[in-house]
Amino acid sequence: MRVPEYDAIIIGGGSVGLPMAYFMTLKKWKVLVLDGAPAPGQGQNKAAIGGVRATHSDPAKIKLCLDGLKIFSTWHQEHGTDIEWLEGGYCFPVYREKEERILKDILPLQKSFELDIDWVGPDRIRELIPGINEKGLRGGTFSPGDGQVSPLRAATEFWREGRDRGAEYRFNEPVTGLSVKGGRIRGVETRLGRYSADVVVNAAGAGAREIGLMAGIDIPVVPESHEGGISAPMERFFDALIVDMRPGPEGKTDNFYFGQTVNGQVIFCYTPIKPVTGKNRSCTSEFMPVIARRLIDLIPRLKNMLIRRVWRGLYPMTPDGIIILDHVREVEGFYLSVGMCGQGLMLGPGVGLTMASFIIDGKPLIDKKAFDSLSFYRDFDSKRSEALK
Repeated sequence: MRVPEYDAIIIGGGSVGLPMAYFMTLKKWKVLVLDGAPAPGQGQNKAAIGGVRATHSDPAKIKLCLDGLKIFSTWHQEHGTDIEWLEGGYCFPVYREKEERILKDILPLQKSFELDIDWVGPDRIRELIPGINEKGLRGGTFSPGDGQVSPLRAATEFWREGRDRGAEYRFNEPVTGLSVKGGRIRGVETRLGRYSADVVVNAAGAGAREIGLMAGIDIPVVPESHEGGISAPMERFFDALIVDMRPGPEGKTDNFYFGQTVNGQVIFCYTPIKPVTGKNRSCTSEFMPVIARRLIDLIPRLKNMLIRRVWRGLYPMTPDGIIILDHVREVEGFYLSVGMCGQGLMLGPGVGLTMASFIIDGKPLIDKKAFDSLSFYRDFDSKRSEALK
């Protein structure tokens, strides 16, 4: 029986794999995408709340997300389809000296990459977030060029554009094994068959470690649960995505962020007080009581907001909170685009673009120093500070 042959096989049809396949097709590569989910973006992608920003404190993430912002913000112009792009910016309101110092300290780095971000005073914050709690408000940062998209619409459009250019997609078909011979990748196996390629990319999100072990490679990516929800529609009264950096219960500063969709629904995401590792996606009992208190305290006018649905998604976490983009030295032709740490949606287009160039042309689109900082072979114990996670 003849084994189908491809230039590249991408494991994972989500926030990273779908853009990568699309950009590979632009370079005329024959690509196969495999995923155990039933349709594009039905893994962790659909659990995202849609925020997209380049205002990070890690140079590599800044550069990758700048590429992503350009792709998302010009999508309708370039392709004529709607991914619900909203350019409302990101706002970090501040109530304590500690957070003010953190945000101001990283502004010079952010501005060195020509990011459009500034510290603004309380009056401007009140304009951006009508009805915000004014007690102790010191100001905050605002980056007007950031925004949000619909995760499922974006996934669908990347899939459609890739499909129309010849990429093949097999959903409901999880990978069960990797074919490695003579120190190089030869293809993949599923319950339905075998597929041959000299390039295989692990973009499996929360399943990245299991895929790596199939090639004898232990990838330090561990799924961690985060929780989200969405309200019933209401009148839109703020445009920015808002990040609340105040201490939550037990004095822990656990960033909580939210925004309003094109339909006026408030969509939000929260990090549990105690990390929940593993793939259990049942919501915790602390979630909504904590969210309700924080939302109402920050914006009292939301006290009558009706919650329509809640869910739990998985963040594929690395030990240092930084993503992994690399080729595997021990297995020629095996590449890693893993450990997005909950930012796969905003990183995905930039990651897909630079990895397509790295794999096909031999060099990433971001500079070598930034790309090398994302190496699989870095010292994960040397933890970098990431103030804006």
